[in-house]
Amino acid sequence: MAALSAWFWNERFWLPHNVTWADLADPAPGVEYPKASHLLSALPLALGIFAVRILFERFIARPCAFLLHIHATSVHWRATPNPVLEKVFTSITKCPDWRHLDGLSKQLDWDVRKVQQWFRHRRNQDKPSVLTKFCESMWRSTFYLCIFTYGIRFLWQCPWMWDTHHCWYNYPYQVLTPGLYHYYVTELGFYWSLMFSQFTDIKRKICASTQSCLGMLWTIPSTSWLGFCSDMHCQCGALYRQDFPIMFIHHLATVSLISFSYANNMLRVGSLVMCVHDASDFILEAAKLANYAKYQRLCDFLFVLFAVVFFITRLVIYPLRILNTTLFESWEIIGPYPSWWLFNSLLLVLQVLHVIWSYLIAGIAYKALVRGKVSKDDRSDVESSSEEEADTNRTNDRGVKMAFSPKAENDTNGTNGYAVTTKSWPQIRTSSR
Repeated sequence: MAALSAWFWNERFWLPHNVTWADLADPAPGVEYPKASHLLSALPLALGIFAVRILFERFIARPCAFLLHIHATSVHWRATPNPVLEKVFTSITKCPDWRHLDGLSKQLDWDVRKVQQWFRHRRNQDKPSVLTKFCESMWRSTFYLCIFTYGIRFLWQCPWMWDTHHCWYNYPYQVLTPGLYHYYVTELGFYWSLMFSQFTDIKRKICASTQSCLGMLWTIPSTSWLGFCSDMHCQCGALYRQDFPIMFIHHLATVSLISFSYANNMLRVGSLVMCVHDASDFILEAAKLANYAKYQRLCDFLFVLFAVVFFITRLVIYPLRILNTTLFESWEIIGPYPSWWLFNSLLLVLQVLHVIWSYLIAGIAYKALVRGKVSKDDRSDVESSSEEEADTNRTNDRGVKMAFSPKAENDTNGTNGYAVTTKSWPQIRTSSR
């Protein structure tokens, strides 16, 4: 174990030339440098944050929701108990394709429409209520706003906020201040709490093609872009998957990178990165709150504001200030070393993701301005069930697409939305919601 630890914390990888861990272990009296052992305090803090969240949602968010006439709604129509269909639902698929529907129809001697309706009712049983989604978003919005406010107030007094050269002067012998320590550990504790709450939070979905092309999200130290994936309109029409593994790996990567940057004493530039990404998160969650409360004009305004803040912070401030200092100013002051290349590579990947997400946001913002309404969130509105309409556009073995009216998904009695047939087109159809 000692050999593995020595290999992992190799000084030649993590530290600049002619610097050792021993140099940072014994600072002068009254001087404190970051140590990996400091990060252990984030674990009990994460449990505390999780407990505060439970109390917040129960005693603050719920009363606010009731004042806005948001109440928990029960499922009026429940799927008839059926062992065969329940086994398929739990172990194979929640949204069977035409082949499965046809086979189950013959096995149970049911009409295909009846089997499809059973799966729809069964999925509806697992849907979270608007009240649950409102409480979760209100907690996230409150925390993001508080941590962003703290970060701005703290960084406003720091010289590296105004002159990024100070991120590298006297590196890595930079003193750890109480404010910087609290900022870092609180952010780390919050992401640890997301790891814990991942098992109880609303299960969201991510488009399969988006998941594929953005798989590198897992290595980026922030949740705002992946949170984006939780709440933005997806531009492709592919099938959906549960994103629990992606979110879990993302949170784990976030915790790891924040921890490494702390142990490597890159706190100054790290604090700037966190503040830039916190700037738009609370606005996005506030837009979701307005959407749940059915204040559409406020939702549209907040989303457009979110888009503006996102563009400024991710496409202007981030590349011109943060990437400039990590790539060029640090090269001039301390020079490159192995971990320097690693962190800069990740920051460049992050900038690529910023461009991708900005393109998606611009499309939604344009629709909000032109049509007067933000497009529906393909993930947020169907948050813990399989895609409601994934089984309504199936192609049978004769090449005929079975299309059902979208209204049928919201009909609890299943009397509307009879099947019609349309010719199957070869190209991928994109979502237009």
